Amino acid sequence: MAKKTVASLQTGGGKEHTKVIKMIKNEGGSYSFKEEIVHNDKVKDFFDKK
Repeated sequence: MAKKTVASLQTGGGKEHTKVIKMIKNEGGSYSFKEEIVHNDKVKDFFDKK
């Protein structure tokens, strides 16, 4: 499934998007990860919001 996603992003307008991963600390002290594919212009906004 991941191969299809990567292949579709590399053709056409897919190069304008970036996969971003953010670590989020839970109340218990452990970390979880949030993944998204966002437009290159919105990467900074993704990391700024909580």
